[in-house]
Amino acid sequence: MLNIWDAYWGLEVEQCPCDVHFVEWLEQQGLTGKRIYHFGTGGHHYVGIRCAEPKLNNTVLGITASPKEYESFIELATEKPTLTKTYSAYFGDIYTSNAKLLPRFDIVTLFHSGEFRSEKNDAYGALTDLEVMQLFTDQTDAGGHILFYTGSYAYDVPERLIADWTKSHPVEEVEGFKTLRIFRKVK
Repeated sequence: MLNIWDAYWGLEVEQCPCDVHFVEWLEQQGLTGKRIYHFGTGGHHYVGIRCAEPKLNNTVLGITASPKEYESFIELATEKPTLTKTYSAYFGDIYTSNAKLLPRFDIVTLFHSGEFRSEKNDAYGALTDLEVMQLFTDQTDAGGHILFYTGSYAYDVPERLIADWTKSHPVEEVEGFKTLRIFRKVK
């Protein structure tokens, strides 16, 4: 059985501000027209909705492991079909990602690294958290960014892996933003 998250996450900024902080960072940096991969859409789909606004004009591919959040994307897409020109979400386990199925990205959010990986994923040969970090770094173009959320209850997982990741991949840490830790791919 696929390891799913059997819950629905609404926008609760006090508890989990990463999506709001991410959009604020995009605005502060003036990052428009970017191709974004977003790990953990939430039922609110805040990143996809905001990035579709003309002032940002970014495209977003998001993943959710929550059937309820995916259903909310279907409802959103049905009610606002023009949104699907710049935002799409899919249901699945990020730990089964395959580079052959992924496009290239300018920005990747790995805000929920470590939160959903368990022995349940091992049963179907899923990637590890480090392998996910490496895969999505490989899918990021030079000059692009990979972001982590330092407020995650499982942030110790990516934090522990960052040293190995930075040795194996051409990334450098750049100035963070609020609760976000940010790396740039240098080549």
